Amino acid sequence: MYTDQNSQTTHFLLLIKAIAIFSADQQDEADLLLKELTTGCPNADTSACHIVQAYLRAQLGIKAFDGTHYNEAAEHFTAVVNCSALSSKSDIHDIYEDLIVLFGWDLKSLWLTAHQKKCDALLRVGRLQDVVKSYRFLVEMSDDKKTDCLDWPNGKSGVRNVARLQSSPAFHLALREECSALFLTNGNAALAAGNYDRAIDLYSAVIELGYTSDVVFANRTEAKLGKMLWEDALLDAQKVVELNPSSHVGYQLAHAALRGAQRYDEAIDAYSIMLSKLDNAPEAQIRDLCQQYVRPSQAEDAIQIAVWNELEHAPLRLLDTSTGLVCDRAAQINAFKTSVEYKELLSSTTKHSDLRTERIKDVVAMFFRCVLLSHRWEETEALLHDIQGKVVYELNGLGGIAKLQSFCKVACDAGYRWAWMDTCCIDKKSNTELQESVNSMFVWYRHSALTIVYYPMSSFIHPGALARSVWNERGWTFQEFVAPKSSLLSKDWSLYLGDRSPNHKEYERRPRETAMGVKRVTTVQEDVAYSLFGIFGITLPVIYGRRSRMRSGGSAGDRGRSGDISVLDWIGQPSEFNSCLPAHITSYTTPPRTLPSLSDDDIHIEVSSLQQTVSTALALKIYEQLEQLRAPRFANCRLQLPCISFRVTEVRRRRGIMYRIKADGLHDLLVTTAETLVQFSRAKPIQQTFLLIRPWDRYLLGVPDFADQPDFPDDTESIGDSSELESPIDDSETDDSDASPGGSPVEEEPGSRGLQLMVRLAQPFDAFLLAQQRVGEYKRIASDHNIVAQVKDISSVGNVDIGTVEIL
Repeated sequence: MYTDQNSQTTHFLLLIKAIAIFSADQQDEADLLLKELTTGCPNADTSACHIVQAYLRAQLGIKAFDGTHYNEAAEHFTAVVNCSALSSKSDIHDIYEDLIVLFGWDLKSLWLTAHQKKCDALLRVGRLQDVVKSYRFLVEMSDDKKTDCLDWPNGKSGVRNVARLQSSPAFHLALREECSALFLTNGNAALAAGNYDRAIDLYSAVIELGYTSDVVFANRTEAKLGKMLWEDALLDAQKVVELNPSSHVGYQLAHAALRGAQRYDEAIDAYSIMLSKLDNAPEAQIRDLCQQYVRPSQAEDAIQIAVWNELEHAPLRLLDTSTGLVCDRAAQINAFKTSVEYKELLSSTTKHSDLRTERIKDVVAMFFRCVLLSHRWEETEALLHDIQGKVVYELNGLGGIAKLQSFCKVACDAGYRWAWMDTCCIDKKSNTELQESVNSMFVWYRHSALTIVYYPMSSFIHPGALARSVWNERGWTFQEFVAPKSSLLSKDWSLYLGDRSPNHKEYERRPRETAMGVKRVTTVQEDVAYSLFGIFGITLPVIYGRRSRMRSGGSAGDRGRSGDISVLDWIGQPSEFNSCLPAHITSYTTPPRTLPSLSDDDIHIEVSSLQQTVSTALALKIYEQLEQLRAPRFANCRLQLPCISFRVTEVRRRRGIMYRIKADGLHDLLVTTAETLVQFSRAKPIQQTFLLIRPWDRYLLGVPDFADQPDFPDDTESIGDSSELESPIDDSETDDSDASPGGSPVEEEPGSRGLQLMVRLAQPFDAFLLAQQRVGEYKRIASDHNIVAQVKDISSVGNVDIGTVEIL
């Protein structure tokens, strides 16, 4: 290709040809020619070819960049930066100056321009790490130690150190600020969008560029918190504190990171420092931020109140299944305050809204969940003095101790920290504690998270074995069966019939089996009454020796709380305490009579027919009278019972202990009673008044009773109230067409409600026969069978008496 005489001139002309071909958009041909020139270069000097190649690649990069092909542009600029000719010390200044003259090229700044364009292209495609590497490389090449490779000999040009000038700190600063600003903007957008990985990368790139602002570290902390990188977030939060120690932000972020890392004590300390920084901030608007937060003391008070409320319905002493120690109330509270649950709750209660949420209540309730044992006492039971101050698991496992150890282990394995066993968790030497325990025991079982029923049988082979167990014959175990949950276990603590369901009471056969065992006995006669205190909602002094009075089993006492008349549904002998209560629990053996009820459709049909015969005004009057009645209650051994009364007009003895009864407005009926009744009629009246009454039940109104919601919403079964209670209105889906539990619209015409009541009053009902004792005082006449009565004519209901009678 070359002659010996003028090879360099020919080579230069061919370079110009390659440039011209490139300019004519024949890039492949130009590239091929440059490769040939590089191979056949005279004197093996390829610097000129590489210079031209680098410049042409730079032009391709600019073209790709302008066309938004940023990855392609980055590749071209990378090739320019890596060109060895740009750092050559060869004396080729004449060629440079000829190219500058011919084409106007700025070869002196080519390397730096390519480097800057490369960074820009990499930024556009998000190749952050490559941008940082490129920036670092640029800084390194600008050091005095390395800039000699950019100092081409000046010859005639006098351009020595041009590269160094263009790679000055001012240029680096401008590039760094441009990159940092772009990274920061995109990082903030990623953080706001929840793209924490990208946000972390972008903020890390800003930091690697040397931009060490506390704001950047704070933002990266938030991104790491979003990714739950607790320890990494804590390091960044500490950097925020280091960079801006007077600000509350670093401590706020440290608090969040420490909470996530479950380092709650440190989190509480960080939170306290954060509040002090806010208090001492010079800016008023920063100090005002304190109003958003609660002090740790406020959180402690709110938690303490929740603890008191929770323990109000818990036994006084509990067994700590994790340690095997029996704990009084102070030890229980101390165990909570030193627990992880308490510290986590305290460290997370920072806003006023946190004080109003259910979370505090839920955490406290979860910690103090308690398992109660229902069992029959045996001869060798562990008492309080046997275990006080000792680890249960370390005692000699014989007799009652073995039962106690197994109970604690079963409760602990089930995930419950607290357990209660009546043999060893009551100080029976303290009359005060014994009194409170007897009066509160039913409530304790009602609020227990789980009641484990231990049967003294080797195993349960088939259904029906429960009813024949000794446990099912004891008086105290009757109230224990109505606990919210029960797992029925055999002597070896295996599940009943292998049933692994969480609540064995959910199956119909087991309540039936237990109900068969209501003929229960107690060792001490008074306990027949005491064991029923909770069921009837009674609070009375526990005094043994008052057998003649307490044997009634219905000590409904000086303060009754339940308005549920189902406890009056019994057959047998009346109590000496009150004639409306049975003398013995066995009176509840007979299953309650279930009278037929009307469907909603039947009620609407009957209402339509009544509109022609019954005055709407009369129906509404009766409705309003019944609506004003108060719930039944005991006071001074008397039952105040709201009811509808029908005056008895005739009593005739039929045979034996059977009497025919007539009453105003009712069909004639037969009553069987062992009591001797005075016979009379309208023709032969007597001064004593007899009544047949219908005890008032609010369900007749057909509306929910909001004022009488149960105290124990989690109960799955209770005495006298086994129906499932549901919220009458769903707040999330409320409209004008919602129906009440009775099937009627929420907004009804008053007359319609009255007529529906009349339809219900016309149905058969369980009646009580009352005999007057003194003025305004009556006694219930016990019957051997349910007294079922029914009105003759619904239109005559307006003549009945509605009010409250006092029953002795």
